[in-house]
Amino acid sequence: MESRSGIRNLMNRIRSGPSANGVGAIPANDQDTLAAVDLGSNSFHMIVARFSHGQLTIVDRLREMVRLAAGLDEKSGLDPDAQSRALDCLGRFGQRVREIPGGRVRVVGTNALRKARRANKFLEEAESLLGHPIQVISGIEEARLIYLGASHSLPAVGGPQLCVDIGGGSTEIVRGEGNEPQVMESLYMGCVSISERCFGNGKLTARRFDKARTAVRLELEPVKNRFLQTPVSRCAGTSGTIRAASSVLGNGTGERPDITREGLGELIDTLIAAGRVDNLDLPGLSAQRRPVFAGGIAILVEVMDALNIERMAFADGALREGIIYDLVGRLTDEDARVRSVRAMAGRFQVDSRQAEQVEALAAKLFAQVAESWQLAGGQYQQILSWAALLHEIGLDIAHAHYHRHGAYLLENADLPGFPNDEQLMLARLVATHRRSFSRKSFSGLPRRLTKPAMRLAVLLRLAVLFNRSRAAAPEPVVSLSARGSKLQLQMDGAWLEANPLTVADLEREQAHLASAGFELHVEG
Repeated sequence: MESRSGIRNLMNRIRSGPSANGVGAIPANDQDTLAAVDLGSNSFHMIVARFSHGQLTIVDRLREMVRLAAGLDEKSGLDPDAQSRALDCLGRFGQRVREIPGGRVRVVGTNALRKARRANKFLEEAESLLGHPIQVISGIEEARLIYLGASHSLPAVGGPQLCVDIGGGSTEIVRGEGNEPQVMESLYMGCVSISERCFGNGKLTARRFDKARTAVRLELEPVKNRFLQTPVSRCAGTSGTIRAASSVLGNGTGERPDITREGLGELIDTLIAAGRVDNLDLPGLSAQRRPVFAGGIAILVEVMDALNIERMAFADGALREGIIYDLVGRLTDEDARVRSVRAMAGRFQVDSRQAEQVEALAAKLFAQVAESWQLAGGQYQQILSWAALLHEIGLDIAHAHYHRHGAYLLENADLPGFPNDEQLMLARLVATHRRSFSRKSFSGLPRRLTKPAMRLAVLLRLAVLFNRSRAAAPEPVVSLSARGSKLQLQMDGAWLEANPLTVADLEREQAHLASAGFELHVEG
């Protein structure tokens, strides 16, 4: 596998010692399994890899054509047949990954699940079958992960490079250098959506191709100049449409030649000559790919025209490989989420000393109640830490309602590394770190995250409250215990007597927490 050397380099770094963020090195004799599941709009993919003796080896791959996007009705609801196909597939995937520890598996949903409405019940069933939560990711996060997978699967090249991925419901275009993406776009067009829109009855005519290409051109027009400013050293394409196009141009020999505009022009003539999708019999084109091939080719040729791409190489690595690299990065100091938090704090001029004091106290409170509140595990502690570091980003806009400004920024910004649910949870914590507090503030979160999010918000509120003075003085010794919705806060009575403002704040906080169903008792 071409990408093995890139993964080996990352794994060697893990073995070398503890990372900067405190994650310990993986023992040299350990064998850790990582898994990535990509719930694409057209196909579901799973790869399982095992770390052994400093190398990561792909030990299992599964791919099934599910066509989730084809199951979206006019109101973006998933029809029963699509749900059944998906759940059957995930039952098989789940048999392979269910026993792998949670921190070693990442399951992501892309465009079809981004668009799906009223899909909570389906997602709960899917998560139960897999044994792991499903993270619906933004188009920009999808683009980042695709670039990560593609760049590691190809030999290094000097200068900028371009990566194109045509999925079932979206197309991602990324320009970057080395393994770092720089400009990312995700467009709402894919091989399934364009095929249904322009070739829905199976007819392949020159007029229908013109219609498809015009639709694609209109999507590309507002963004293409972002990718034309700097010449690139290489253009690579990933995933099913581009793999199929390369295979067909190689006459099904197993070779995957570079794709050229001239070759695509000849291929379109061949498709038109066939007249109908059912008549397509091209070496290298599978029966499963056939119904959506024309739409994918229309996108591909227009992308190459719009971006002046003369030649496109095929990259084996794509979204699922990118997920694996991202998992490896989370075990080192390369977690993209950490970089996103630092970038947001810097961009909005956060008072770092105040943020770090709040973070430190929040971490102490978390440690005291994590077990009783069932919050043990890296995910919740990390999110609380990031919320503490970013709770004041709204101050850069206005002091009035700054918690709301900060929440809006976090909910709507592109935060590389964060799936939608984690990003929304982070925004909700910032929104509720002061003033009124109620269960309604956490609407929109999956049911499994609502209770943990509310409990984390309580801890953040207390950490902010005790740091209201913004002084560098030592914080009070606070002992917190929790049993269900009841909290017991024990403090030094002399300290409370010397800090009447904090006493008043605690009395107000008792009322705020009561409105959300929590009882706070203070002793001191």
